[in-house]
Amino acid sequence: MNRIDGCKPDIHYPCRWQFRLIGEERAAIIEAIQVAVDLSACVITEGNVSSGGRYLSVNLEMTVNDEAERLQLYQQFAANPAIRVVL
Repeated sequence: MNRIDGCKPDIHYPCRWQFRLIGEERAAIIEAIQVAVDLSACVITEGNVSSGGRYLSVNLEMTVNDEAERLQLYQQFAANPAIRVVL
């Protein structure tokens, strides 16, 4: 059995990174993205809608320059009340 506890992925920066943002309102998710990043520097695509139609996802792809920037964006998205889950 292989143990992978504590292993970090080998990510070479700068790199393209994708966030999947899940919430209830597309407009509110887009607004949260706009507050955090320059919309002209990213690609936003539609994701899935839950079976009940309550939740939806928006995919955000952008270049991150380093791990600190990636983690800061993750924390900023996770702290936004319009976003329920960040993947």
